[in-house]
Amino acid sequence: MRFDREALTGFVHPQTWLAADGVELLTPAGSVSILPYVDVKCVCFVREWDVTGWRSERRLFASRPKTEGLWVRAMFRDSDFIEGLVPNDLLQLGPQGTLLTPPDASSNTQQIFLPRQALKEFRVMGVVGSGAAARTRKPRAAAAKTDGQIGLFDSQTPPAP
Repeated sequence: MRFDREALTGFVHPQTWLAADGVELLTPAGSVSILPYVDVKCVCFVREWDVTGWRSERRLFASRPKTEGLWVRAMFRDSDFIEGLVPNDLLQLGPQGTLLTPPDASSNTQQIFLPRQALKEFRVMGVVGSGAAARTRKPRAAAAKTDGQIGLFDSQTPPAP
């Protein structure tokens, strides 16, 4: 989708679609064009081509997402916004932009590429399911008794005479 709200349909090559000067798009008519990153608002990877596009889909999470990743909110230059999930791996944030998983997993749009030039703000709302907390927890202290019995009825203070 361009900033002028014109939706373009076409195919991209998985390895070469992010060229140095723009997004390479093959139209259904068979012509190849390079769209400059400055003109591209987003690239939507969809199940089926739809004329309404992602404008009619849900843009915010109804509640905290459950899928692992970084919950982010992207603000476009035209003050439009979308929330989504990006991988919790900063190496996947490329120099041209990043792939975002939209809030509605059952929608037509499966992934959205956001060029860096299209964004005014890119804010992390939360870290979801990183598993880091589970890996860094200390194990519980071992039982004080060595005979294998738990100290259920052991008293901390002796009873009064």
